[in-house]
Amino acid sequence: MGVFKTSIIVPSYAYTVIKIGFLKQLIMNEETLQKLDEITEIREFVDFISRYYPGLNFNTYVIEDIEKALFHNYIKLIGKIIQYSPSNMRIFLRDYLMKYEIMNIKSVILGTILGMSVTEKSLMVNKLVEKYLNHTDFINELIEIPSLDELQLFMRSTKYNKVIREGILYFKNTNEIFVLETFLDQLYYNNMKRDMKHLNMKEKMLISLYTEYISEIYNLNLIYRGIINNVDRNLILQLLVDSNLFFDKEIFLKLMSLTNIEDFTLLLNQHLRNNKEIRSYLLRSPLNQEHLIWSLEKLYLQYYFKTFEMKLDDIEYQAIYKILEVLIKKDKEIRLYILPKIVDILHEKYQLLK
Repeated sequence: MGVFKTSIIVPSYAYTVIKIGFLKQLIMNEETLQKLDEITEIREFVDFISRYYPGLNFNTYVIEDIEKALFHNYIKLIGKIIQYSPSNMRIFLRDYLMKYEIMNIKSVILGTILGMSVTEKSLMVNKLVEKYLNHTDFINELIEIPSLDELQLFMRSTKYNKVIREGILYFKNTNEIFVLETFLDQLYYNNMKRDMKHLNMKEKMLISLYTEYISEIYNLNLIYRGIINNVDRNLILQLLVDSNLFFDKEIFLKLMSLTNIEDFTLLLNQHLRNNKEIRSYLLRSPLNQEHLIWSLEKLYLQYYFKTFEMKLDDIEYQAIYKILEVLIKKDKEIRLYILPKIVDILHEKYQLLK
């Protein structure tokens, strides 16, 4: 049985605030994140971050193993948050975890395409995600399926039916998996938006801005990748998610009409500078051409947290904010700070060995 069936029923957000306060100690502050840049040895680096990732465990000092262990640790953290959260927030957290189930599905599909064995595919998925979602039987059966046609048939009774069908068809016609993977990503954002109706007013206030900003980052990243890889713009248009935070459909279409990243970055900067809500954040943290989407995400994160940090006198509001803070900052910590630094350290070591 998964955590949704066995965990305690939380009577109020007051309990959540106390428990999440302990989990916040696992988030690195800005000073600690800056210290990561001072470490040049991989073992020393892992020892340093381990205090923020209790029980961190992996077999070899290679990026794939470390990344897998970090996200497994993060998913365990989400499991604790689920236990401490009232029912409405559990709906949101379940939707949030869908991102990692989609990663599992992508891995299984890729393994099936490559003709991997059941054992090999099983090693590629994180089964803790499926435990928390009560989908253990689903992922175990999916891993057993030997062909794309049977996989598509298996998915007919799930929320993934349409995107899997269309994605596999596109793959068979082009031998490209990009559309299948992006259809799954699009489903994640659309599902998150659709389930907003289950939330109360305060939950909706904080979570709606979160879903808007992650949807907008997804759209901008999709267009960015489309320009780099010269993807058909009509296809990109089909893969966009409805969002209207700082960019509307008109500006997305203008960005899609561009043919090089320099013009894309120029228009992106120009549009953000013209928006009074985010202009000041952009001035403090200019976009980095080399790591454009990462720096854009950091910009949106600053805006998101500053928008709500002055409204934390209400206990319910405070609890929802703290849940999102732990989720977002821990994810950011892994993707935007720890993993890039590990890549740098390992790359430097490789260069010295050459």
